[in-house]
Amino acid sequence: MDIISIAVTLILIMDPFGNIPVFLSILDEVPGHRRRRILVRELILALAVIMVFIFCGRYMMGFLGLKQEAVSIAGGIILFLIAIRMVFPRTRVQVPTECEGEPLLVPLAIPLIAGPSLLAVLILFSTSTQVQLTGLLLASLLAWGVAFIVLFSATFLIRFLTRRGLIAVERLMGMILVAIAVQLFLDGVASYLG
Repeated sequence: MDIISIAVTLILIMDPFGNIPVFLSILDEVPGHRRRRILVRELILALAVIMVFIFCGRYMMGFLGLKQEAVSIAGGIILFLIAIRMVFPRTRVQVPTECEGEPLLVPLAIPLIAGPSLLAVLILFSTSTQVQLTGLLLASLLAWGVAFIVLFSATFLIRFLTRRGLIAVERLMGMILVAIAVQLFLDGVASYLG
């Protein structure tokens, strides 16, 4: 895979457009002068988690005795479930009530940006022989940069696209993500059987 296709996959998994309403509702309780600082802090924390999984993914798999096929199949299943929720959402914007005050790491950085499906895919890519580590780093930085721009522009985008527009974009991203999830699953099964 090339850098652009990896970056697009990571952007789809991060789902920055789908996260706009959640970010805005969580940051709604925070004073206006602090919102951008918190957003930047949370995105930097998410980037730190992403980097840890890129550099340590191979070692985590070795320590846990996992094979690449198992991570591929598990990543495909997780991605599929998340993509189905993107295409067929149950309810919109459920904010945890126990998170009062300023969020720190949870729920904005983890799981909204660096969620389990993203981390599984990063582990998979970091152990793949088809993906170079520098390419994965560049693709991750590119995907994170897009998520940063989208979420930093959230108030403008929600006015420009409206909530219906954001839902349409999220569903389109979910449909593409379903195909990626199925491919990951099939690749894992093919590797295991072959």
